[in-house]
Amino acid sequence: MEHSSAETIADGIEHQLDPRWIPVQRILAAIPTIIVAGVSFVFVMSLWAARGILFLGLLLLPIWAAVMAAFAWQLQRWPALAYRFSSYRVDQAGIEIRQGVYWRTITTVPRSRVQHTDVSQGPLERRFGLGTLVIYTAGTAHSKVNVSGLAFDVARRIRAHLLPDDQSDAV
Repeated sequence: MEHSSAETIADGIEHQLDPRWIPVQRILAAIPTIIVAGVSFVFVMSLWAARGILFLGLLLLPIWAAVMAAFAWQLQRWPALAYRFSSYRVDQAGIEIRQGVYWRTITTVPRSRVQHTDVSQGPLERRFGLGTLVIYTAGTAHSKVNVSGLAFDVARRIRAHLLPDDQSDAV
């Protein structure tokens, strides 16, 4: 049964990442947003207090608020854009990963180059049922390829497909 599920994953069709990847990325983006907002707010308030000029505070606070709102909006908007331009395709030859909003890349990993694979989950990925497939290949360029945003079971099925049919160690 495991073998047939590995075969069905290699359908040669381009697939989007799991849509649950978008909220995970938004939560991860909220962390630096909060840190940057807090540090910059302390800086703006310190600058205002050091100068002691009421007008400076009336000028700095709205500018700070506008910059932080733009920063937060962009960090919340970006995952949906990145999701739209991210996909993967698995066939009998290997896996092809497409990603990039502005600079688009296509990474092709032939099965014959796969040394080993891992499927990992961080705490947020585990909560959302996602996983990251990590593919280690022979060679130097792209010797470690990460495919995040996959449903955990899909990542495991791709992993099973990419592993060599002969699982024995040749020493």
